[in-house]
Amino acid sequence: MKTSKTRPEYSIIKVRVLILIYSLLCVLTVLFSRNFFIDTLQNGQVPGQLNLIVFFTIPAVLFIILGISVFSLFTDIILRRPGSKFNARLLAYFIVIVLFSTTPITLITTTALNQIVRFWNSIDSSSSTRAANSFVADNYSLHMEHFENILRQNDFSRIGARLPQKISAVQEFRHSGDDWMETLFTGDEQMHLPSLLSPESGFPPRELPRDDNTIRYVQRPTQVTARVISYDLGGDFDWGKDVLENQALRFEKINLLREHIRSLLLYYYVVFLLPTLLMTVIIAISFTRRITHPIIELTEATRRVAEGNFSIQILSRRNDELGLLIRSFNAMVQDLEKSRAALVKSEKISIWQNMAQQLAHEIKNPLTPIKLSAERILRRWQNEPERIGEILESSMMAIIQETEGLSNLLNEFRTLSKPVEPSKSWTTLKEPIEEVINTYSNSYPAVNFNFEYVESNFLIKIDKNRLLQILTNLVINAIDAMNGSGLIEIRTDLVKKREINYCRISIKDSGKGINEEESHFVFTPYFTTKESGTGLGLPIVERIVNDHGGAIWFDSAEGMGTIFYIDLPAEMAE
Repeated sequence: MKTSKTRPEYSIIKVRVLILIYSLLCVLTVLFSRNFFIDTLQNGQVPGQLNLIVFFTIPAVLFIILGISVFSLFTDIILRRPGSKFNARLLAYFIVIVLFSTTPITLITTTALNQIVRFWNSIDSSSSTRAANSFVADNYSLHMEHFENILRQNDFSRIGARLPQKISAVQEFRHSGDDWMETLFTGDEQMHLPSLLSPESGFPPRELPRDDNTIRYVQRPTQVTARVISYDLGGDFDWGKDVLENQALRFEKINLLREHIRSLLLYYYVVFLLPTLLMTVIIAISFTRRITHPIIELTEATRRVAEGNFSIQILSRRNDELGLLIRSFNAMVQDLEKSRAALVKSEKISIWQNMAQQLAHEIKNPLTPIKLSAERILRRWQNEPERIGEILESSMMAIIQETEGLSNLLNEFRTLSKPVEPSKSWTTLKEPIEEVINTYSNSYPAVNFNFEYVESNFLIKIDKNRLLQILTNLVINAIDAMNGSGLIEIRTDLVKKREINYCRISIKDSGKGINEEESHFVFTPYFTTKESGTGLGLPIVERIVNDHGGAIWFDSAEGMGTIFYIDLPAEMAE
């Protein structure tokens, strides 16, 4: 029994793998986007060329996969493969849903970013930075002025443990040999210096973190002594100064980002949003193929069953409604196969019974005149032997004629009942048609034959004698339908059915036609409307045509004539 798989055989990547890749892509997007924004805002620059190449690799690969998937889908549509249009329609639904879900978010995000950039541009960060720096400088100048006043108003050589306000420490050094040795320290231990800052009198340069929130001044009371006085700027002076400097740097980076904000926005969408959209479409394509493939298999199997193939079975591991439908279809096909086998067997028995009855009837008819002729000869021989010559010839001719009729009947019955071996040789068509026409045009001069539309380059795979048998039967029937007078047109055409070329032979007559009641029995054995017919000519023709992979049918209108059509596999002669 023939089986068919329901799983797609042409998916580029399995759906589970695509979902795993999509999940990893989402994780990488979150991680990279965080680092991307941090680095961009801290450095104030768009990513470099190397980063762009790395980041754009993912969208490029996804575009390639999507291109292959879309090309495969378009190829299926162009080649009219089963289910291709359904796949395209379902994919279009998925894409519309994705667009409907992402478009509002994209528009809202873009609008929000544009408003943020507009608000950004309205901030005068340069003026704020200059004002803050001016405030810091003024504050420092005030402290310096206050420190200098303290230095002028106080004699630090006589100060004890109690120091003036804002003075955090006083430390004295004495020169001994080549070094300065500490001799006195008063104040906050955190302001203690391990060594003399400078032997020169004045304000030494501030160094952080040693001089955090502190201004120092060096006095030289004598050549061998030095005094370092530490002034407290306040606990938040240097911290506030650092904050203002950092904010000033951030404002500078913001000003640099203003020029590239649209590029960064486009970069953000291409690197982070576009891959997720591409992956969504790729997954949608795989999902549509996975969803539609069982339906396509079921449709194809249904078509084959409609053509008479009851051996088809579909393999399915699905446990959903489609799996139940496929299992029900398989059970239905099996039941149909059993019913068809029983019906065929019954039809064969009925056909052979009818044929046996018809054959018995056809044989019985000629036996009666044979018996009568033989009895007539016997009686004359018994009663008047001298006069037997008067009836001998006519009686013997009647016996011979009826015997030949029986012989022809049995030959036709044998032809109908035994298998027809299809010919494997290619035969030209025009020559046998001309041969049949030449034969009957001489016997029936009142019949006009028109065969100008018969192509000479058609080849059909059939034995020439079988072809002559077909043509002869159809031509004789046409002549009988016209009572030996009328027009018979024969033509050939090339037709294509399911990628196979066929030669269509049409034989048209201008006879009385076939009424609707008789048209149902035209190809039934032993059915005939002719007085001398056996009713086996057209059934034999149908048998030969069918056994050679062809088809025969007719169109008829009562009083207008009949056209018989025959399709046989063909090819064009070179």
